[in-house]
Amino acid sequence: MARIVMKFGGTSVADLDRIRNVAARVKREVDAGHQVAVVVSAMSGVTNQLVKWCQELSPLHDAREYDTVVATGEQVTTGLTAIALQTIGVEARSWQGWQVPIVTDQAHGKARVERIDGALLIERMESGQVPVIAGFQGIDLGRNRITTLGRGGSDLSAVAVAAAVKADRCDIYTDVDGIYTTDPRIVPRARKLERISFEEMLELASVGAKVLQTRSVELAMKLGVRVQVVSSFEDKPGSLVVDEDEIVEQPVVSGIAYSRDDAKVTLRRLPDRPGVAAKVFGALAKANVNVDMIVQNVGADGMTDMTFTVGKADLARAQDMLAKEQHELGHEAVLADPDVAKISVVGIGMRSHAGVANTMFKALAEKGINIQVISTSEIKVSVLVAADYTELAVRALHTAYGLDAPA
Repeated sequence: MARIVMKFGGTSVADLDRIRNVAARVKREVDAGHQVAVVVSAMSGVTNQLVKWCQELSPLHDAREYDTVVATGEQVTTGLTAIALQTIGVEARSWQGWQVPIVTDQAHGKARVERIDGALLIERMESGQVPVIAGFQGIDLGRNRITTLGRGGSDLSAVAVAAAVKADRCDIYTDVDGIYTTDPRIVPRARKLERISFEEMLELASVGAKVLQTRSVELAMKLGVRVQVVSSFEDKPGSLVVDEDEIVEQPVVSGIAYSRDDAKVTLRRLPDRPGVAAKVFGALAKANVNVDMIVQNVGADGMTDMTFTVGKADLARAQDMLAKEQHELGHEAVLADPDVAKISVVGIGMRSHAGVANTMFKALAEKGINIQVISTSEIKVSVLVAADYTELAVRALHTAYGLDAPA
């Protein structure tokens, strides 16, 4: 007997037939003698519509009311899934984030999980009941307000719940049957990975891979939660996200990721003096704007240019903050370009192999793709390019690193 957390994304619960399919999968695990908790997302498309309504009313809406609105999608799904399970003879009960409770900080729209007491969930599971828990949402107990964990936050909820109930495994059910070397919709010869390390998956998720949310992988790595990505619609082996020690062969590059969710921001003629970067990024952090790639040009005449990327969803907030702080920061202009894409190559084998970046730059140059910004880490190289070149860049790099499956 195992204790398993099963998480189902939006496409897996998109309509009543798919919810019935979810219930059948859960029943199969229960009938096998396992203790099961279920975490569900909102039905496919629902959260997007809720977000759109908030943005149409006010682009700079109150984040607390935003959370109140967008958290409703998961509430519907938990109730429907519990009903579907009860209908086929499985004892089940819906749980909202505040009922568990999933306690978070006060960063509405991007809240971080602070703690979950899994004792009551474990008690229900041991009695044979299946808790159906709303993903994506929690509660700020200090203000007694609903919070949400950011896009893809149901993955984070599932991993956090798995850690709280001391689960043997956290299964993430989605519309793909595992983790691939890149997006198979762009590269038909992409290969499914049997195993991938937490560190590689964290990098891939952070630079655009949509399979798992970044913070869910970070939490799984920190807490040692084994994660499996499997298909909701096919009975196929999935992909395991595990500790690096469990991977026998460490490829130089494991995957290529891309993101069209970033925007490039350039501060023109910023005073070139100590502390200016701290002021810029301190102000952005205060506005809850996450910054990724950063480049500062060599100063001239006491002035410099600084370029960085932010999420497109944060672009309006960043521009508003930079306009308000212009007198304090001293920049002459803010240039924004949302038509960019970040392309990244990731692999733990990079630690022991030279020339990975050179292969990337050469492959892109041969396709006539100009690189705007470069950033690196121990197991990742990322570049920013014009959005129109996204698919061409991904295909070229996938071939250049020998990741194509045999024809």
